[in-house]
Amino acid sequence: MKNSHESPENKVQALSMLTDFDISLFNSGKHFKLYEKLGSRVTEHENKKGVYFAVWAPNASKVSVIGEFNGWAGDEHYLFPRWDSSGIWEGFIEGLDNGTLYKYKIQNSASGRILEKGDPFAFYWEVPPKTASIVWDNSYKWKDKKWMQKRIELNALDRPISVYEVHLGSWKRKFEEANRSFSYREMAEELVSYVKEMGFTHIEFMPVMEHPFFGSWGYQVTGYFAPSSRYGTPQDFMYLVEAFHNENIGVYLDWVPSHFPNDAHGLFEFDGTSLYEHEDPRQGYHPDWNSYIFNYGRNEVRSFLISNACYWLDVFHADGLRVDAVASMLYLDYSRNEGEWIPNKYGGRENLEAIDFMKEMNEAVYGNFEGVQTIAEESTSWPMVTKPTYLGGLGFGMKWMMGWMNDTLVYFGKDAIYRNHHQNNITFSMTYAFTENFMLPLSHDEVVHGKGSLLSRMPGDEWQKFANLRCLYGYMFTHPGTNLIFMGDEFGQSDEWKHDKSLDWWLEEHKYHSGIKELIKDLNKVYKSQPAMYEKQFSAEGFEWIDYTDSTNSVIVYMRKGHDPENTIFIAVNFTPVPREGYEIGVPFEGEFEEILNTDYERYGGSNMFNGGELKSVPGQQHGQKYKLKLSLSPLGVSILKMK
Repeated sequence: MKNSHESPENKVQALSMLTDFDISLFNSGKHFKLYEKLGSRVTEHENKKGVYFAVWAPNASKVSVIGEFNGWAGDEHYLFPRWDSSGIWEGFIEGLDNGTLYKYKIQNSASGRILEKGDPFAFYWEVPPKTASIVWDNSYKWKDKKWMQKRIELNALDRPISVYEVHLGSWKRKFEEANRSFSYREMAEELVSYVKEMGFTHIEFMPVMEHPFFGSWGYQVTGYFAPSSRYGTPQDFMYLVEAFHNENIGVYLDWVPSHFPNDAHGLFEFDGTSLYEHEDPRQGYHPDWNSYIFNYGRNEVRSFLISNACYWLDVFHADGLRVDAVASMLYLDYSRNEGEWIPNKYGGRENLEAIDFMKEMNEAVYGNFEGVQTIAEESTSWPMVTKPTYLGGLGFGMKWMMGWMNDTLVYFGKDAIYRNHHQNNITFSMTYAFTENFMLPLSHDEVVHGKGSLLSRMPGDEWQKFANLRCLYGYMFTHPGTNLIFMGDEFGQSDEWKHDKSLDWWLEEHKYHSGIKELIKDLNKVYKSQPAMYEKQFSAEGFEWIDYTDSTNSVIVYMRKGHDPENTIFIAVNFTPVPREGYEIGVPFEGEFEEILNTDYERYGGSNMFNGGELKSVPGQQHGQKYKLKLSLSPLGVSILKMK
């Protein structure tokens, strides 16, 4: 191996920890465990302890390691270029250890331009705004074996999946300590018990990967292999994941393979060229986010990204990845005007390279990790997002139901007096509900950028606003599919979410807000305890309309069904504040019924109009059914019933 710097002062020793097979896989886009090979790691060489470095910079003429150990100069620590065509530079520096701060000093071979870059594979970074990478050992003695063994059952698509979405930096803050965010370990004490109390089956973290700008909420990633050091060490984050697992709560991570920022220490123009991104801005620049798009057609970039997906599932025991901005990856003309994009080789707008990447990523994830899920945030009508790749699908496990979210919030935003003209908004989702495995999201995106909180978007006086929100949640939890709500929505946060302040936890002291919280707890109980609510949640066999035509009264009635007909659940929703006594619905069974939840219960802040006493169906044609049942429909209420 030839030294990249002929000076005798070079203090880097030649060492390679990459095999020819590693290089072959990397260059062909098939190496999905690069985190075990590239980056920095403490090791021994010739009986001396130090750190091995390996970095991909094929267009560099020189690469050195700089840090506090050499005064950030780098003139004595030049890495060696491999003799093959991999473009990887590597070497061993004696005396360095865990915790060493470092960057790569890279000189471009064509222009001579010198860049100082963090390590794309660093496991740990300095706390922003500092930008150095840190040599780190990710070893951890996991204690979540029970969860990992039964995850294939508990995280399956025919089991309850109710997700609480959280931004780590603003869930709760320490006011008495300069308003700082909770640490990972503090979250393990408070957030885990809270999610368990609320009855959610899963938590989803907005991106935890290291990002320089806190206001990006984590969506502008520079450290793809490192949980943010703002909240602690990688082991601290592992401890948090483990704490959730030990309470039988799954952990989904928001993952951003769609774009990255242009921070000087990041991936952008890493070796002085467009290495990770497309060179042509019509393919490589994202106008919406002032960021850069990965070159999915470059094999080494595919190895990087798929390795990253596998890394979080492998090293951090994540149970799933919610993949951000899939639509922006699928379409070459996404957010672009005519002339601002380049068609594919067939003249179309589909990004064929990104499509292949997503298929391969899902195959790698599901092929290597038992019991995990991938979830696509995909806002268009792209077909077969959640169908297997062998059938021509993209291979995701679930897809966010953005159409349902938009139609539902438009409908609920209207005063009840006008809803009879918009019945289709609330029923339309059922025309396509089973074309994909849908997750119903009321995410952070619905409470930012001037939209206000969910509560503030509800019409009417104070009582009606809360009743509308309770009605929305009752309808959401009984609609086919899994569900997700953003932190604060579970107690009716009044103000729009702000990433730099805590949620308004003091609101829980007020009756209407605490009532919303109690409702969410009980909706999660119903969802988890009633097989009809989840066994066929992605199948048309699991749903049947009783009546969706009563637009005059703005009422819909439907059934949720599981494997056993005796477990059938009946739901009646009154979208107006007008109570309706003696409302007859058709049912397929004769016998006694019981109401297992009504969103108008007094303990939720409602008027306490519910169906108690004897509820018995009688023979008689109604809504195409053989029997009929009389109900009291509470104002802006959802009634959930089943047979005794």
